[in-house]
Amino acid sequence: MSDKKVSRPCHHCKSRSASAPTDTSKIHYEKFWLYRHCSSVQQRDRQAQKAGQLFSGLLAMNVVFLGSAFISSMIFNKVAITLADVWILLSILKVLCLFWIIYYLLGTSRQPHAVLYRDSHAGAIWIRGSVLLFGSCSILLNVFHIGYSTILIHCKSRVEILFPSIGILFICTQAYFLWHQSKDCIQVQHNFTRCGLMLTIATNLLLWLLAVTNDTLHMEIESQLREVEQRFAGNETTSCTCPNTTICKVFQKGYILLYPFNTEYCLICCSVLYVMWKNVGRHISHHHIPHTKPKFKLQGVVFGPLLGTSAIIIGACVFMMYQIQATSLVPSRQVFVIYYSYYIVLLPLMSVGAVIGTIIHALEKKELDTLKNPTRSLDVVLLMGAALGQIGMSYFSIVALVATDPRDLLNSLNLSYSVLLIFQNITQNVFVIDGLHRRRVVAENEAKHARHTVGAELPGEEDTTLSSKQEYSQPPPGKEEDTKEEQNHEAHSQRRVSVLELGQEIRKASLSYIHTYSHLSWKRRVLREISFFLILCNIILWVMPTFGAHPIFENGMERSFYGYSTWFVIVNFGLPLGVFYRMHSVGGLLEVYVTA
Repeated sequence: MSDKKVSRPCHHCKSRSASAPTDTSKIHYEKFWLYRHCSSVQQRDRQAQKAGQLFSGLLAMNVVFLGSAFISSMIFNKVAITLADVWILLSILKVLCLFWIIYYLLGTSRQPHAVLYRDSHAGAIWIRGSVLLFGSCSILLNVFHIGYSTILIHCKSRVEILFPSIGILFICTQAYFLWHQSKDCIQVQHNFTRCGLMLTIATNLLLWLLAVTNDTLHMEIESQLREVEQRFAGNETTSCTCPNTTICKVFQKGYILLYPFNTEYCLICCSVLYVMWKNVGRHISHHHIPHTKPKFKLQGVVFGPLLGTSAIIIGACVFMMYQIQATSLVPSRQVFVIYYSYYIVLLPLMSVGAVIGTIIHALEKKELDTLKNPTRSLDVVLLMGAALGQIGMSYFSIVALVATDPRDLLNSLNLSYSVLLIFQNITQNVFVIDGLHRRRVVAENEAKHARHTVGAELPGEEDTTLSSKQEYSQPPPGKEEDTKEEQNHEAHSQRRVSVLELGQEIRKASLSYIHTYSHLSWKRRVLREISFFLILCNIILWVMPTFGAHPIFENGMERSFYGYSTWFVIVNFGLPLGVFYRMHSVGGLLEVYVTA
């Protein structure tokens, strides 16, 4: 009896002792020293990352405020602060950025375990290509600036030659740096790298601000001269003018033509550098790395390229007519009517396409991509922020037109253009942002099926070619003829054979295209058509204001309502943002097209 009594509690104790470690590990797991050590290390890393981002952000903010104060003082008080003083400040910033970029390329990136991860989403080929394209145009701009200043060296400062010379070195070094290192997730020297990136971002922002203000002043002077010439014909008051030589006119016209590309280059560099700043110290897991990179293929679209090409051709004709008429002293009223009519026809088509694409996105069963992606987050912010330029100018125009005379033909067209532009920007942003958050559909089976079908469609291709060769290579029956007639007959038969082979190759390529197009689902097909159409439309809407079509200023309606200086400030910040929005929309629509 006693043994049994003793054995019962022992069995109960064993069961409690067996369950005790598991309960302790579940409830008091955070008391283990290893867990506390790992969590504290991770917490310290996060705090260090936030502190580094905060310090580098404060550095960039102070540099931007200092440069903005210089530029504003140069605009409002040209006696105390001149343009040469602003150029000296920006030259110092460029030299500091050059030293940091060279140190990063030769020192930081070559350290052991410096670049363990590379962000596959950052530095897309179209972004790096834009950096090279606009960088090349900016280099030519500086070359023209140096040549123009050299010719007028008797009345210009030597800083006007030094500043573009440093600018050429800065653009070349920065373009090389962004082309090769834009995907880096640097793991060493975090704080120094963040500060260098933020200093370069601040310098590009100040260069953009200076370019915008200089462009505005140039437009203001040009418009004032146009008004003066209407009253007093042909009185030159400036002593520092371009001599009547061909090379000086080439430098002057080239400088004016390439000026808008400099603003685009600065904004693109800021976006790429910001993604690099976000990727400093970032660890990328394997599920963030895509197994297959999406490639741009033209197959699968028919109507989008046709409609988009038509829009580009018509827009180019309207643009040339506008440039010819608007450069005269008294712009024709008819050219503004044609310009606004083109936009009133094109903008609703783009809006309808974007709405249809958004509805198809809602009908699709495709999952949302919720992984952390700094590039996509920046794309969304840039699309929303850059659209504010055109939307803001449109609202100012609407208020001015409604308050004056909305029944006038030109004013009613301008009013319709402003309303449609707001709607088009909103619908396109919704379509692009929704498409950027969709996961890519891999269509390898469809491609294989299309290849097998194309091969099955042409079973007797080789037999047809051989039989045609045998048919035309046999000697003609009958008696012998002259040698010249035989040679002519052989040459004629060879030409017919080559024509047959060419026709079969064209037939084979067309069948491949048709099968690829037909095997896409109707949703993917419509999305590709809409995306391609919007890409081409945004290209022509980027080209027209970039190369000088500014009816929002030339028509004079808003300028007379708000006043000369106020309307120039509005156009000054809205117009470059609108140009950047069109170019950035092309990149976003390319991503939507590829992932559709």
